[in-house]
Amino acid sequence: MDDLKRRALLIALWALCQVAALVAAAWMLLAAIASPHGRRAWTLAIAYDQLANAAFGGHEDETISSRAGRAQRQGKRWACLLCRLLDRLDPGHCERSIERL
Repeated sequence: MDDLKRRALLIALWALCQVAALVAAAWMLLAAIASPHGRRAWTLAIAYDQLANAAFGGHEDETISSRAGRAQRQGKRWACLLCRLLDRLDPGHCERSIERL
């Protein structure tokens, strides 16, 4: 596939992703309002978390908390700070979130 076709395909995919993001945001809000203990809102929150992690250079199937937990074990400053903040909300969150990739 030549560069021009590949760029056009990526732009088309970007547009579809924008539509999907709007639908997901609406579904998450509705699910959180209608059923705060349901799975849909939580599943969408995890998907957004993984998206953010991928956008920041991490693995696309890992949450930021998992990545931070692994980086904290290596003593990386950003991860230690983030995990300390998350520990105030949920003690041990990053450590429990670590996934095997």
